[in-house]
Parts: sequence; structure tokens; C-alpha cells
Amino acid sequence: MSDGPAPARVPAPGGVPAEQPILSLALVAMMEEVRAHSGAVYLLSRDEPVLEMAVTAGMPRAFAAPWERVGLSAPIPVADAVRDRRLVWVGGEEEMALRYPRISVVLPYPFALAAAPVATEKEVYGAVFVTWPGAHPPQLSEQEREHLTGACDRLALRLERAAEEESPAAPEADVVAAPVAGVADTLGSVEAARMVSRLPYGLVSLDLHGRIGFVNAAAAELLGAPVPELLGTVPWASVPWLNDPVYEDRYRAALISQEVTSFVALRPPGDWLSFRLYPSTTGLSVRISRARAAADLARPAAEPEPHPSRLVTISQILSLAGALTEAVGVQDVVQLVWDEVAPAVGSRALVLLRSQGGRLHVLGHRGYPHAHVVERFDGLPLSERTPGTHALNSGVPAFFGSQADLERLYPNRYETPDGFAAWAYLPLIASGRPVGTCVLAYPEPRAFSADERAVLTSLGGLIAQALERALLYDAKHRLAHGLQQALLPRSLVPPPGLEAAARYLPATHGMEIGGDFYDLVPTVPLAAAVIGDVQGHNVTAAGLMGQIRTGVRAYSTVGQAPHEVMSSTNRLLIDLGADLFASCLYLRLDPGRRKAVMARAGHPPPLLRRPDGRVRVLDLAGGPLLGIDSSAVYPTTEVSLVPGSVLVLYTDGLVETPDIDIEDALVDLGALLSEIGDRPLEDLADEVLRHSAAARERLDDVAVLLLRALPDT
Repeated sequence: MSDGPAPARVPAPGGVPAEQPILSLALVAMMEEVRAHSGAVYLLSRDEPVLEMAVTAGMPRAFAAPWERVGLSAPIPVADAVRDRRLVWVGGEEEMALRYPRISVVLPYPFALAAAPVATEKEVYGAVFVTWPGAHPPQLSEQEREHLTGACDRLALRLERAAEEESPAAPEADVVAAPVAGVADTLGSVEAARMVSRLPYGLVSLDLHGRIGFVNAAAAELLGAPVPELLGTVPWASVPWLNDPVYEDRYRAALISQEVTSFVALRPPGDWLSFRLYPSTTGLSVRISRARAAADLARPAAEPEPHPSRLVTISQILSLAGALTEAVGVQDVVQLVWDEVAPAVGSRALVLLRSQGGRLHVLGHRGYPHAHVVERFDGLPLSERTPGTHALNSGVPAFFGSQADLERLYPNRYETPDGFAAWAYLPLIASGRPVGTCVLAYPEPRAFSADERAVLTSLGGLIAQALERALLYDAKHRLAHGLQQALLPRSLVPPPGLEAAARYLPATHGMEIGGDFYDLVPTVPLAAAVIGDVQGHNVTAAGLMGQIRTGVRAYSTVGQAPHEVMSSTNRLLIDLGADLFASCLYLRLDPGRRKAVMARAGHPPPLLRRPDGRVRVLDLAGGPLLGIDSSAVYPTTEVSLVPGSVLVLYTDGLVETPDIDIEDALVDLGALLSEIGDRPLEDLADEVLRHSAAARERLDDVAVLLLRALPDT
């Protein structure tokens, strides 16, 4: 969280519930005010920066299972609402996919969502989200916004008073939809049942959890099961040929979007049935009939699974898989596992281990108060008999529900307790080979159910793939960084009469290596300066940059004039046959005569600041980019350098950004130089980068070379 009020801590799930159900009452009232059809209240955990779902209304809690516990740094609407202390609005399916792709992967249905913090000026207590069907307008009305923020403010005051009275809020029972009133009074329940039973097509009533509350005789016949066996069950569990996640997904789609949904299913051996789902905020009515044109339907029958699919498992895996695809480096993986996986599975600490050179090495850890507890893992030979090495060597995960379970198999291995009571050791296997081990620790003894073990094992595979990519990225990054540092000058040695300062920033995207370069070449009796930019952001561009820089130095030291240096470098680039182009600005500096002769090849023009503070963009004659035309000519321009003058050479990464015109960026840079251009040159170089919007975004490499003419001594 950013600077602001300290969050208030409330009991984790399982605490003593408050005497009054203030959370559920506030949530239902809020939903009624804005006509939302589902919602949830989160409370900020007492022990960690995690939002925990305290109560839901209008939808089964299972729909939001991947977000039962949400880290405050997670890119989820309720976490954003708390971090930014603002209402977050997502107007529909497309906006959800764009801004919150993890939610969109799990719930790819048309619905709108608003999330708001529950906070006073001093304390943050949690957050609320509510949802509307896809038919909601794409914008949240001012009245809806005021109702939501006002309701959250009132709830925060109630929570504040409850905390002051030492009875803080705790999780409450979810609010289920009430039955529709008036039907029996209108028709009579017995007569209504008789009427429905006479209909020639099947009718089934499902509650919000998908359980069958009513089924007529025609539906029972079509489904192939007696009525008593169907009542109280979910269709995809009690009817084997409906045990397909696709059909369960249609039920979720209907409830979340509140739109009529349909699907066709094959009842073995060859009967196709049509299901049409009519949703409301109290459940669904399902119409079942025989499908027409069955010969045209080619969907194969779903093989019945030995165990019904669990929505929680599917949703959790999808959500966390989406999170792990965002990891770039190893530390990104460690942080994402901590932010996303650990809260979802209830873990309070983790260690990520790598196998290298026959030993385990700690890549990162979170949640352990003392580092020495984790250090015992580092450097362990794979031949040692420990849970981590055994999981890695065997490829089989290990689950220990208590300290006794662990000591039974590994006696005397843990003389130094880590303060936790249960552990999961997950082997990280990617591309058929072991990558490492993920250790998840739990504060209380835990009975790992078969379903939970399956989820954790699946997550281990996802973490392994993310870690393998991250290890490869980090290795390439180290190689690229080393190559970049080797190709750029270690120091600048300006000639007498000049002062120099330079800066280089790699782009933050891709391999963080590019073709931007600069150099200051001492020659007798003069000196030369050069700055350039080779097309591309990869090792090839960096290697070519090194060849160009070497060529420029060679041509400078043999005494070629600026236009000759550019022509020679141009021919060199063409002869190398790299199919890449380069921009370049070359200066022959003569501090004694107070002048510089410049040649330009498609490079942005330099800026010159005079001692009186006036700044102008030098309009230099120039030729085409290097590497295009072997016969290109590069005219020269002479510029005077009076004492106190500052030349600013730069690459386009300093001034080019998608939302700012380059002319405006140059004007802005000129104003900065006019104001602070007399500062020490090193400070000025830092300020130039700090001031540049393009340099802050770093969509491209940035190189800056500053030269100041010194007064005579």
C-alpha cells in the first residue's frame, strides 16, 4: 500500500462472529440500493496484508473461490480499491479482459463490477465488490457511485465502533436468496405442481448453488433418473452424462450474466437434449426438450469422470496460471507465488529452491521472520535425505500435516524449528526435468485432503514452468548486461578545456539491451565525440554497436575529417551485411579554437545552451542513416563553443514517447536546460533523465552525452 492510514486488523476466518451481522446487512442493503445482483465484503487480515472474504450475497461463494484470500498487491479490483483508496469500476466483459485478465479467464461472462474500500480517514478495514448483469450500462451512474461510497463509509464507521467496543467484525454466513413470494397465493402450490407436471417438456428448478429443488416427471424421464435421486443434487453430479465442465460453465454464465443461456447435450446412446436456462437472482428455471436436427450435431459425448469436477479447483488453477505467466525474472516468480499462490492456499511462508551442481540453492523466501531458518536449505547436497531433496529426486510431492508427521519420516533433521506446523513440498518439474522445489508452510496442523493435494500438485507444475522461463530470462539478462557493459566506455576522458558526463538507461522491455552508444575519443591535438543508435533491442544490435564504435575510434585516430568518418562508418556497416541501420552524430572538438565540427546521419539534432541561458536546437545538415546507401554524403556544420556553453547529445529514447509530440518534448527539455544548465554537469545529467517522460517510461534505450566548454585557466 502507498503512504496513508494504517490498516485496521480484524480476526481471520474462524474468529468469534459479531453479535449483529453488520456485514451481511450492509451488503444486502447496498445491493438493493444500486440493484446489484451479487456482492461480497472482504476484511483485512489481522496478521498479514491479505483481504479475506467475510460474507457473500446473491451468488455461490464457489464462483469467487480463487479470490477467497487476496494479497493487497494482487491486480484484483478489491485490492486496487484498497491500495488506491478509490472506487474501481469495470464496465463489462471486454474491459474486464483488458484490465483484469485473470478474472476474465475464470469468469469469461458479460457482467459489470464495482469495488470500493471500506475505510475511515485513519483506518482501512477491507473492501466490497458488487456485480450487475451484462445488460448494465457501460458507465456507473453518479447516483450508484454515491450510494456505494456512502454505504462503504457507513460500514467503515460501524466497524470502527465495533473495534472500539472490542467486538471486531468477523466472517458471517453467506446470504442466500429468499424464495419468490406470491406464487402460492396466486395459483395454489398444489395446483401449480399439477399444472407443471402436465407439461410435455421437462422443467427443473435450480437454486443459486445449482441444486435441484423441483423436477417434473417429463424432466426426470428425459434425464433418465427418478425424481427422489435428483432432488437436492446438482445435475452434473447426479446425471453422469452431464458431468462435463462445459455444462457447468453454462450454469455459471447464466447466473453471472443474468441472460438466458442454452446448450445441447448427448444422452447416451444417441439422444440429443436441449437445455435452456432462465436465470433470476433467486436461481434458475431449466427447460429440457428433445433437440431437433440431431443428425447435424457432431459434438462427441463427454466421458464420465470418476469424480465430479470441482469448480474451485478449475477456477483456482486458471487464475493462478494467469498470474504466473506475468513473471519475468526469478524474483518475480518468488513474489507472485507469495502474492497469489500463498494467500489462495492458506500458506504463511514459502521457500523456492533450485537444483544446481548437485545441490539445493535458495532462490527466494517469504514469511520467515528469521533468515537462518531458511539458510539450512542452501547448499544441501541432493544426496542428503531431506523432504526437499526427496521431493526433487523422486518427483513426488510430500505433505506433512504436523510436526510429528515430519519427524516420523525425517527424525533429527529439524533441530531448529521454523515456527510452522504443516508443510507441503512440491517438486518443480518442467519439460520432464527437475527444476527445484517449492516449500509451503502453514501455521496450524493441517489435513491435506485429496482435492487440496491435487490443486497444490498442479500449482507445482505451473510454478515450475514459470521458474524455468525465469531462470532462462535471468541467464540471458546477465549475458546481455555483461555484453552491454563491455561495449560501452568505462570512463570518459575529455580533452583540456572540456568537461563531459554521460548516462545510459536500458529499455525496461525485452532483454534490456540495445544498440545505443556514446564515446569520447582522445586524439592529438583534438578530440572527437560520438553518439548513435543501432536499430533493434537484442544481442545482434549490441554486437553491431560495438563494431561501429570501434570503427569510429579507428577512423578518428587516423585523422579523418568528420564527414570522412561518417562515410567510412557507413561503408563499414554495409560491408558487415547486418541488415540493420544506425543513426549517428559525430563531433570533432577543438577546445583551443572554441569550436566543434559536426556530421549527422539521421540522428536527432543536439541542443546547445549558451552561458546566458538561451537554448536552441542546432539545425545541422545531415545525410541518411548509416547502412542504407554506400555513396551517401554527410555534410558538416561548424558550431562555436564559448566558455560555459553546454552541448546536449542524446538518442531518441530521451524525447520520443507515444503520447507526447517530439517537438513539445524538445521545447520542454530546452526550458529545463535554460533553468538549470549551469549546475555541475553530473547533476545536470541526472536531472535531464529525471525530467524526461520518455526516459521514465523507458520504452527505448536512452543515451545522453553532455559536453561543457570550460573557461581558460
